[in-house]
Amino acid sequence: QQYYTETLDQSESSISWIGSVQVFLLFFIGVPAGRLTDAGYFRLVFSCGVFLQVLGLLMTSFCKTYWQIFLAQSVCLGLGNGATFCPGLAVLSQYFDKRRSFAVGLAAAGAAVGGLVYPVLINWLSINHAVGFPWAVRISAFIMLSTYIPCLLWFKPRLAPRTSGPWIDTSAFLELPFIFFSLSMFLNFWGLYLAFFYLGTFARDRIGVAEPVYLLMLLNGVGIFGRVLPTIVADKWTGRFNILIPLSLLASLLMYCWAAVVSKAGLFVFAGIYGFIAAALQALFPGVATTMTQDPNRTGTRVGMILGFVSFANLTGPAICGVLIRKEDGNYFGAQMFAASSILLGAFMALAARVAQTGLVMRVKA
Repeated sequence: QQYYTETLDQSESSISWIGSVQVFLLFFIGVPAGRLTDAGYFRLVFSCGVFLQVLGLLMTSFCKTYWQIFLAQSVCLGLGNGATFCPGLAVLSQYFDKRRSFAVGLAAAGAAVGGLVYPVLINWLSINHAVGFPWAVRISAFIMLSTYIPCLLWFKPRLAPRTSGPWIDTSAFLELPFIFFSLSMFLNFWGLYLAFFYLGTFARDRIGVAEPVYLLMLLNGVGIFGRVLPTIVADKWTGRFNILIPLSLLASLLMYCWAAVVSKAGLFVFAGIYGFIAAALQALFPGVATTMTQDPNRTGTRVGMILGFVSFANLTGPAICGVLIRKEDGNYFGAQMFAASSILLGAFMALAARVAQTGLVMRVKA
């Protein structure tokens, strides 16, 4: 976001579509990807996803205009992300039951590690060592390919291939926990990514931070612990819903508090705490999504349905925030209030899903 804002003659809202469409495709592809995984086509889909990701990054390195970047990074890379993430999540959940949240959170911690490596890599190579942005992106593509090689060799479904079911499990729409949880995940993700998209530009334009990349390192770095520790607590003591709901409320509160941050120190404190909580939510939500059915053969379909619905939140959320920032002449207050209120409503929907699943019982592991 920050680099494209500085180099392309486009508004922040227009540039945010590059990231939001990429994340939209990652989630939206969950519906067909979940179906193909269930049908036993995991290796084909996963391999195609790796190819599209590496190809998308390499093509991005040659792009000069906004629309070229949009097609290469948003469309190609987004499709590749979806074809690896969604089948991978469904397959991973087949190997675990009691400690499923921890397993998904531990795997998701890899994303936080990537959030440390790639921003620093791009910044370091393109600015400090004058390698340039194109070659920095190409080096990122080669690193991505190398880390995918073990997955291509050993990652495979545990359950035997079966005849594929319907694209949509209509029985899910009759279950209140599924409906409320889907709404909760949509509303949370509608506002959750504001900081990840705009923290760098906020730090530069509103606070005067010269090197916002270190804020992004902190935001993503604490996510390593955020994606693991709460999932351990959820599996061993509290249950998934019982920790997801208060964390969602805290994320909303922090987003409201971001509007009061006026100093560099305050921004680093916000980035550290919010990065931990947001990472925990990103790990817990997919873990809970895999429990929205008692039939393991329907897990891929149900997860795909939820991710497909949530994809529209990821598509529109950052763009809405970008429009609000532009309408307020660079002021972030409206975007912060939108994101915070959306997450707050998501917390209430998670509470409704928990009540629909367990009833009005406080002391129960849910």
